[in-house]
Amino acid sequence: QVQLVESGGGSVQAGGSLRLSCAASRSIFSMKTMGWYRQAPGKQRELVAQITPGGTTNYADSVKGRFTIARDNAENTVSLQMNNLKPEDTAVYYCNVFDASLRRYWGQGTQVTVSS
Repeated sequence: QVQLVESGGGSVQAGGSLRLSCAASRSIFSMKTMGWYRQAPGKQRELVAQITPGGTTNYADSVKGRFTIARDNAENTVSLQMNNLKPEDTAVYYCNVFDASLRRYWGQGTQVTVSS
């Protein structure tokens, strides 16, 4: 079992920045792909960014060039730096990991609200 706790959400104006962090309850050294998803009201949950154990990253087209995902195996965290935020980035953001057995875990989510 892995518990994931997200932090760093909040309210900002368009053009602002936020940094989300996801802390795992145990070592992420053996974890497979880790990522961030988001879900806006009335919409399906969508992938925002993901990072492999080797550091390869993948981003949704809508956030490329604005968001950066990183994992810190020493701190057991995965972060999402979000710059130049837009109102359409407003959503609940969820941390997601696959463990070594490819079991999937979700955090509880953190709200990000961007006003115009």
